[in-house]
Amino acid sequence: MLKRIRVALAVLFFGAALLLFLDFTGLLQRWLGWVADVQFIPALLSLNLVVVVVAVAITFVFGRIYCSVICPLGIFQDVVSHLSTSRKKHRYMFKYRKERSLVRYGFLVLFIITLVAGIPAIFTLLEPYSAFGRIVSEIFAPLYRLVNNLFADIAQRADSYLFYSREVLFKGFAVLGISVVTLVVVTIFAWREGRGYCNTVCPVGTILGTISRFSLFRPVIDSSKCTKCKVCEKRCKSCAIDSDSHKIDMSRCVVCFDCLGNCKSDAISYRFRPYKLRPLKSTPVKREAEDSTGEISRRSFISLTALLASSAMLKAQKEKVDGGLAVIEQKRQPDRKVPVTPPGSGGYRRLSDHCTACQLCITSCPSDILRPSQSLDRFMQPYMTFENGYCRPECTRCSSLCPTGAIKKIDRAEKSAVHIGHAVWLEENCLVAKGSRCGNCVKHCPVGALSYTDGGIAVDESRCIGCGSCEYHCPSRPYSAIYVEGNQRHIVE
Repeated sequence: MLKRIRVALAVLFFGAALLLFLDFTGLLQRWLGWVADVQFIPALLSLNLVVVVVAVAITFVFGRIYCSVICPLGIFQDVVSHLSTSRKKHRYMFKYRKERSLVRYGFLVLFIITLVAGIPAIFTLLEPYSAFGRIVSEIFAPLYRLVNNLFADIAQRADSYLFYSREVLFKGFAVLGISVVTLVVVTIFAWREGRGYCNTVCPVGTILGTISRFSLFRPVIDSSKCTKCKVCEKRCKSCAIDSDSHKIDMSRCVVCFDCLGNCKSDAISYRFRPYKLRPLKSTPVKREAEDSTGEISRRSFISLTALLASSAMLKAQKEKVDGGLAVIEQKRQPDRKVPVTPPGSGGYRRLSDHCTACQLCITSCPSDILRPSQSLDRFMQPYMTFENGYCRPECTRCSSLCPTGAIKKIDRAEKSAVHIGHAVWLEENCLVAKGSRCGNCVKHCPVGALSYTDGGIAVDESRCIGCGSCEYHCPSRPYSAIYVEGNQRHIVE
């Protein structure tokens, strides 16, 4: 019964997280944004203390329910592991392994250091929700759009508008490569070691695993009923059951309840059994290092909690018309001195300090103007480019979906008052300067920041909000005659 409830909830959360990244219409995202908000690290970075406290409390009471029910990357590993163990020869493929403490806590320390130091090229690779987001948005979302476009073409031939096509954009080899490598690594771990990735690399798994050591409810083995058949041990995807000593390592147990269903002698039960902390003075250091159950002292628990809390607080402070049959040369990105970032981010430096590069904003952008950065100082974090569209004043989708607060929630009125950049006019590229009566940029500026002058275009920077409409609508190729330069810090009226 417990396993069925856990599986049902996991399917609900995983399906919602998957649809959140795949839906390009924005209809489902209005209802599924909560899935991103309840993820542990994004909630920590946005100082969403309610989510953090609830996650910690649930872990302390019931164990690592978060990892087996809420985390989409963890549920993905369960799916892969289930496929692996469904083969007859590999039905009982797991066995108890000692905790890889050095590697496990090494990755956690690396994650915290790079998070505080602002090195997104590293900490964004380790954050599980962001890793899942990159896998879906870079690998599965393009395939999903291709299938959608196929149905749209078929529907159009049948004179139906049930589907409409969306352009499939290539965002760069670096981000795609990282996403493919992450998918391969996680899949191999899950295929061979079940939850090995969670209990070795994932920082959230280590954090919650530390808390789970002291959980009030836990699976317990009754030695008087146990026949030492080792079925529970061989079916445990966390490799956390030592059937010989009748002990379960709660720091690695994800409370999947598989062991309860596999034990034919009913020797395993999930019940109230709090862990008794050993007194600090009477706890030998040697015993703590050699404890086969992986139990740690109260001092270690407090130290890790304080380190995590302090690092989180520190981090928180810190349309297309060609007019005919001619081949039109594609636009190229201008060389911007300052990258343009979404309204609500405050500027690229603040965005870099809070963003975990989960790609949700990039995937959900209806104008397809957000791209993952290739620069190491903000690797895979979003920036704006206007070859395919511009930032429409009425759209606040990325703001409403960002789970970390890197893009703060703003409404339409607030967005219209944010200056994310300013237009720069290039006379040598402009058709107006060459005697043409183009004026596309002036006609399409939503705030009236552009005007005609003798032989050129004038920019009123006090009115320009940096939406990119002028750059997008400029017919000059390959570089626009007017482009948006980002503001170091966004200006709010």
